[in-house]
Amino acid sequence: PILASAHESGCIRLWNSQGSLMKELLPFSEYSSGPLTVLCTDISTKMLLAGSKEGHIICWNIASFLEDSQNNKNQVKEKLCWRAHTTKVVDLFYEEEKNVIVTASTDGSVRIWHADSGYYFGYFGQHRNFELSDTSRLILPSDVSNSPAIIREDSKPMEKKAEYPLMLDRDK
Repeated sequence: PILASAHESGCIRLWNSQGSLMKELLPFSEYSSGPLTVLCTDISTKMLLAGSKEGHIICWNIASFLEDSQNNKNQVKEKLCWRAHTTKVVDLFYEEEKNVIVTASTDGSVRIWHADSGYYFGYFGQHRNFELSDTSRLILPSDVSNSPAIIREDSKPMEKKAEYPLMLDRDK
């Protein structure tokens, strides 16, 4: 068994059952970083999903890492990142049969997304039916302007950046 923990720094840590850190996952871009608020996996634990305080959803492929975590070639790969809401994501789940991700936010909306592309299907309470089979045209919610970012296999994680608080200089 593996335990995944989400952190305010934007990283995810994977722990073994003895409490030893196995892996630390960093986002691939500044766009997807920020405090993480929620985690979930699919039933077969091949995909790890995270939601952030800024409304982003990040999808990680963890299947090869879990098969053999000792092999350094079997890395966790970030697949997809997109802005799902303009405020904090408070819950999400992955529905494997329909291949959709459902997200909920403090903005009061519950939205449905295509798991492989981040395509927006709609929100609960809309007047039209969900068309889960139509992913031919990219639409976005009215409050989101960034399209999903599909992460290439050869991408490198971003470096940790230290942030320094403002200091009062009484001499100035």
